Amino acid sequence: MFLHGFPEAAFVWDALLLHFARPENGGYRCVAPNLRGFEASTRPAEVGAYRARHLVQDIAALIAIEGGPLACLVAHDWGGAVAWSLANQRPELTRKLAIVNSPHPATFLRELTSNPKQQQASAYMNFLIRPDAEVLLREDGYRRLFAFFTSWGGAPWLTEELKERYRAVWDASLTGGLNYYRASPLRPPRPEDPGAAGVTLPREMVTIVIPTLVLWAMEDVALPPELVDGLGEFVADLTLEKVPGATHWIVHERPEFVAERIGAFLAQ
Repeated sequence: MFLHGFPEAAFVWDALLLHFARPENGGYRCVAPNLRGFEASTRPAEVGAYRARHLVQDIAALIAIEGGPLACLVAHDWGGAVAWSLANQRPELTRKLAIVNSPHPATFLRELTSNPKQQQASAYMNFLIRPDAEVLLREDGYRRLFAFFTSWGGAPWLTEELKERYRAVWDASLTGGLNYYRASPLRPPRPEDPGAAGVTLPREMVTIVIPTLVLWAMEDVALPPELVDGLGEFVADLTLEKVPGATHWIVHERPEFVAERIGAFLAQ
């Protein structure tokens, strides 16, 4: 099962679904849902409906429908936030976990609270929770949202056809995606909002016991490499691979590489 992030949707995994469904690559039954609030998925109006416990319950229920446990839960960005929580709370639901540039909650909390570099890198979160964020993001044909992709390395993969797919997602469900940020306290502290500084995560809420692969693109501007420092303290069976020259959008930039590394992890 593959979980997407913001500002994306399930279609970003299409190439990997096809790859792992082929008999020579395992012949897996592959599922990539739209997370709550995205595209054609259910889009509750209340911000509280996007808190972590509800998102985890969604995926746990879907795994039950699919007859779990999963061979592997693969996730990126916000999908990774859900996957880390599910792996902690319901480890029996997946045999393995593969995370692509999505910070572990303990290291993210540490960096947001104490590291000015991460606070600056995550400052966009405080923009996305603004009540007028939808209006501002829709200006000039989603200029600011497309800059999420293009300002971190040019994004030659972002074709006109792909842009149209993104516009369709944003036309339908921009508020749902923004509500993930509004519902989470993990954001840079401000004078009027303690954000991450007001959060405490007990050790039992951040420990991962299942075998875990973390692929970390080292040129991720929003999620700097310090986020994987000390990760082994919380993940008992960790395979960490740092990927030079790739950005947050590594799934688009190097899909064959991502598929190969996940395949190798599955074969272990």
